[in-house]
Amino acid sequence: MSYIERLVEDDLIAKMAASGAVLIKGPKSCGKTETATRYAKSVLRMDRDPQVSVIMATNPQLLLEGAIPRLIDEWQEQPEIWNYVRHEVDNRKSKGMFILTGSSNPPENVKLHSGAGRFTVIQMDTMTWQELGYSSGTVKLSDLLNGKLNDYYEPAISLEFIIERICIGGWPTLINEELKNALNMNRGYIDLLCEVDMSQVYGIKRNPHKVRSLLRSLSRNTATLVDNKTLEKDVKINENNELSRNTLSDYLGALSNLMILYDQPAFNPHIRSSASLRKSPKRHLCDPSLAVAVLGLDKEALIKDIKYTGFLFESLAIHELNVYAKTNDATVYHYNDSYGYEVDAIVQKRNGDYAAFEIKLGVGFIEEAAENLKKFAANIDTEKMQAPKSLNIITGTGMSYRRPDGINVISLASLGK
Repeated sequence: MSYIERLVEDDLIAKMAASGAVLIKGPKSCGKTETATRYAKSVLRMDRDPQVSVIMATNPQLLLEGAIPRLIDEWQEQPEIWNYVRHEVDNRKSKGMFILTGSSNPPENVKLHSGAGRFTVIQMDTMTWQELGYSSGTVKLSDLLNGKLNDYYEPAISLEFIIERICIGGWPTLINEELKNALNMNRGYIDLLCEVDMSQVYGIKRNPHKVRSLLRSLSRNTATLVDNKTLEKDVKINENNELSRNTLSDYLGALSNLMILYDQPAFNPHIRSSASLRKSPKRHLCDPSLAVAVLGLDKEALIKDIKYTGFLFESLAIHELNVYAKTNDATVYHYNDSYGYEVDAIVQKRNGDYAAFEIKLGVGFIEEAAENLKKFAANIDTEKMQAPKSLNIITGTGMSYRRPDGINVISLASLGK
């Protein structure tokens, strides 16, 4: 299978030119090593070379010897290597010398130095529809964020196709894989996560059954504002399992450190109404295929439960927006207030420009979504902040077009960076 170019590569090239070392982090099997290898001239695999631990105890400097850029893969296996890389960057005073990849965040006592000339960081995700070739990329997020978009029209795609893609996910190893095999491999990913990976995070033993129960609860509540108290209750009722508040917090932290759990932060705009803004994040797994896997679902089950499939589709759309947002120096938020108004996604650039998105699997709720977006825009206090650059509805089975009222209806198969 030939290599497929990833959207983070432009960022990687830019950051290698700006700093001595670049850290690429992301969930296991999202493609970090394969991409990094294309830009490295020598490779050290910290999790595979049996000599690494011996050399770390005797002469760690030897591990940094090799043609540059030098890739240090799964660096968190020996966290001390971080400081040796940092000192080497200071000593050589050169750019693009090291690429580090990791499937978990470093311990809190390891400080990431991100200043120019030292470390920069790239977050990598599983593959988007644009990378996989399932999206034409006709409707660019960059255009939506500056309010300049040419006329467009693209046909709809089928519900079956969307569900199959949700089940398989964006894992590079599953490209062109049959659905049945992909489901089995994703379930195996969950098994290893519960039984091995969670206990390797900072060397703390965690109960695999409780980890699985928490993952199942997170999956049932994907793309929602579920809080810890609700998760604790859900695990007790639906999983017949007990998770103390401290254990729950620890397990959620471990899942975040493994970059399996993603919190979509709340948007905090200036609004005209007296409503208070919700500050809790929405919770998603790093790829909706993991929710399908941990719940033991398949294509037929998702076709029968379209309501839940709608939540998975929202999580998929947020995943896509996240990757495209990073290429535009933007962040994906959600909006929710005490009056019950909510917007599924707000993508905001660092300079303050932003666009609003509602996400609907089918066409039956397009009109409702459009009215919701109009109410949101009307509630923005434009004396204190700018109005959204565009109002948009991401749909699954609907076609792509611009409505007479200026709201963009965008099939996920048309959305790109």
